[in-house]
Amino acid sequence: MTSTASTSTTAPIPDPAEVQPRILRVLVASQVLSGAGLAAGVTVGALLAQDMLGSTSLAGLPSALFTAGSALTAVTVGRISQARGRRPGLAAGYLTGAIGSAGVITAAVLDNPVLLFIALFVYGAGTATNLQARYAGADLAPPGHRARAVSTVLVATTLGGVAGPNLAAPAGTLAERLGIPHLAGLFVISGAAYALAALVLALWLRPDPLLLARTIAQAEEADAAAKPADAEAADTTEGRGGVVLGALVMILTQLVMVAVMTMTPVHMHDHGHSTAASGLVIGIHIGAMYLPSPLTGWLVDRHGRMKIAAASGITLLAAGILAAAAPGDSVLLLALALALLGLGWNFGLVSGTAIITDTVPLATRAKTQGLVDVSIAIAGATGGMASGLVVAATSYPGLALTGGALSLALLPAVAATAYRR
Repeated sequence: MTSTASTSTTAPIPDPAEVQPRILRVLVASQVLSGAGLAAGVTVGALLAQDMLGSTSLAGLPSALFTAGSALTAVTVGRISQARGRRPGLAAGYLTGAIGSAGVITAAVLDNPVLLFIALFVYGAGTATNLQARYAGADLAPPGHRARAVSTVLVATTLGGVAGPNLAAPAGTLAERLGIPHLAGLFVISGAAYALAALVLALWLRPDPLLLARTIAQAEEADAAAKPADAEAADTTEGRGGVVLGALVMILTQLVMVAVMTMTPVHMHDHGHSTAASGLVIGIHIGAMYLPSPLTGWLVDRHGRMKIAAASGITLLAAGILAAAAPGDSVLLLALALALLGLGWNFGLVSGTAIITDTVPLATRAKTQGLVDVSIAIAGATGGMASGLVVAATSYPGLALTGGALSLALLPAVAATAYRR
């Protein structure tokens, strides 16, 4: 199936079946580190803003800013990856996230909210890069195993993502000893984690999965007969529909997840819960976002992208209802609601990513994936910004119910696409 040498050189082309396990191991190592990095902004970003500004209505701004920053990074990482491969694109993204973490720490020391918001925007590069890495896992995977390859990369984020928020208390103590405000302690961890993730990728993500996939495809095309024009046109039409559906699934799940997640620590803080308690709930949430990935990948490959995409909408609705009904003093019920929120997001991300990867050709894959992730990031920024305003105007239960209702829009979209096929 795979040519052993290119048409222009005698150098052998590596077998993707042999290379893929190594690629996944390197991506897993970087994701474990980056998982700890992205958890900082989720856990204490809103609390830092609330502490500096003394206002709950703008507590969603940090989430909006680092999500907006991730939108810009998604384009940049996608373009770098398109031109030079996954390795330089992902490494540059994580390094930028580390710089943003250092900026947040500086802003906290100076008590400067303007610098905080600028730094959070830069910090968002780590979030975008963490998500872009999932595409690298699928570059060399055969079509029937792409969702599982994506899920392997995603699940690696669990270790760092769960551990990160629960380091809030000791990190805060360490920060105070260093003369840094307590809430900025997690950003010390995030900066180091992102820098190490960049180093791991720069040194060991070889051969580059996207560049190798292109080389293999070119070798196969050189040996194959010309593709019929009508078949190519059919692929192009299906590709457009797949990109739209895959993007819609991930956009809606991101919007709902970010909105509810952002205001949960603030909601808990207002009901007298400690930073450690909110860190535990967010840790469980992030675990539910990534830990089920192997099962989700198997379900997507086995039962189809459409069914799992529909399941994401139903799960997010259940999360919104439970979060709205949970008493403010119940850590257990809030944790369960956030776990369902993370699971619904996981269903949407894995199924949506598989749809996109299936339908976008290698020649434009990284660029298109970057543009799709921009839309996802904008949706997250919108959710983060609107969340504080909705809570200030109504309540946290009102926000949760609104998010659950929005998630139901996935069902007619999936049904319409399935009907057309």
